[in-house]
Amino acid sequence: MKLQILHELNAERAARRPVILVTDTESGEQRLVKAKDFAGDPLRSELEKQLRMGKSASVEAGGKKLFLNVYAPTAKLVIIGAVHISQALAPLARSLGYDVTVVDPRTAFASPERFPDIPLIAEWPDTALPPLNVDAYTAFVAVTHDPKIDDPALLHAFERNCFYIGALGSRKTHAKRGDRLRAQGAKESDIARIHAPIGLAIGAVSPSEIAVAIMAEITAVLRLPPKEKEEAA
Repeated sequence: MKLQILHELNAERAARRPVILVTDTESGEQRLVKAKDFAGDPLRSELEKQLRMGKSASVEAGGKKLFLNVYAPTAKLVIIGAVHISQALAPLARSLGYDVTVVDPRTAFASPERFPDIPLIAEWPDTALPPLNVDAYTAFVAVTHDPKIDDPALLHAFERNCFYIGALGSRKTHAKRGDRLRAQGAKESDIARIHAPIGLAIGAVSPSEIAVAIMAEITAVLRLPPKEKEEAA
């Protein structure tokens, strides 16, 4: 690998921006494709497919055999609310490779005994969230049912363009949430991004089942092409 390509690759990874190294397996020629350049690249469909899957792969294009080496940031999951659902959701997400953080200012809930080996921040969202560097590779879940905690957290998620934003509550509860968020400056496009009721509709009842439904929905948003996402919803 040429030194210039290596420097650019390391810079993109440090900034948590996905990048794919394309190698001609016969000539050894390499080029780096940054996420912002996917749309104009002749390999666009293959690049987007492999990035969604988070896997490197061999492909054939233009009579050439190419290897696409995918460098995608580790996905994060930020859970607002140290509730029963979170106790099931956090270890499930960890088992799937997510970096998980639980935020809840209520210390009676956010205790190490309830969340062994899971990073906890017992602070209000305004204090807890900025240092977490929430970004486009972050899934964001609000489950406290307390507007004083959930609403400012959701506003932060809008600003940071999280790839998934979900919030617990019925459609009636979500309608009231939308009114509150609009009053605080949220756009309609922001509110439309919230998955609520949260999780895929699998008939989940228990906290563990709801956690499975949430992770299934997050996975669908991360991995599926747009058309298949709509079919899964």
